[in-house]
Amino acid sequence: MLLSAVIIVLREVLEAALLFSIFLFLGNELKLKQTWFFGALVLGLMGAISYGLNIGWVSDWFEGVGQEVTNALIQFLIYFFVLIYIYLFIQAYYQNHNKWIILIMILVGSLIISREGAEILLYYLSVTRNESNRIPATMGMIIGASIGLSVGFLFYYLLKMVKAFSSTIIAFILLILVSAGLVSQASMLLIQADWLPAQLPLWNTSAWLSEKSVMGQLVYALLGYESTPTLIQLIFYLSALIIPSTLSLFLYFKYSSQS
Repeated sequence: MLLSAVIIVLREVLEAALLFSIFLFLGNELKLKQTWFFGALVLGLMGAISYGLNIGWVSDWFEGVGQEVTNALIQFLIYFFVLIYIYLFIQAYYQNHNKWIILIMILVGSLIISREGAEILLYYLSVTRNESNRIPATMGMIIGASIGLSVGFLFYYLLKMVKAFSSTIIAFILLILVSAGLVSQASMLLIQADWLPAQLPLWNTSAWLSEKSVMGQLVYALLGYESTPTLIQLIFYLSALIIPSTLSLFLYFKYSSQS
């Protein structure tokens, strides 16, 4: 119980922690006030509690696959807002115009906390129905959350240690990787909901790196690692990498040539 709680909570916290660490760092690059963090945190916690407590009602949507479809739509929405963020950030970086960028960070932050927080709440409520699980589950959740938050802080300070322009590029690469991972996960949820066709996996790397390990969860959050991906998942993942990468390069050459 303790180990499973660590792994489950670590998986949920890591993605949010990585996104927040990247946004905090890039916000510093634009000299933005970090008050957006608290707005995203409050809205996200409210969304997580509301979503988690109403999950039975949500699950009945779409002929009984409402939870999978809703989670997938949230992750696609996060990805869409990340694309907008990339455009606004590069524009602000070269033209000092950041009117809407804080709003986008609040939206992304609140959505990721709502999504991951609801999963943590549901897990806790389900396992603690048995009172004997309460203490080990709570301890495991605390350990998992602590590891996830520590990794987020580590990435933030590692980015600050790198030279300015290089660190911005690295942060952008990390942002694209994390958001592409969310798209890959969303496609898997739609497969589970039978909205996308089920396929045989292209390969199986679970013997080399298990998704149930701490390292596996880190790679899962950072790169969207899936030990048994299908062709559809791979197409979604690669497309989610190519779109923001192409957008970033186009905007970089566009604005750098004007400056």
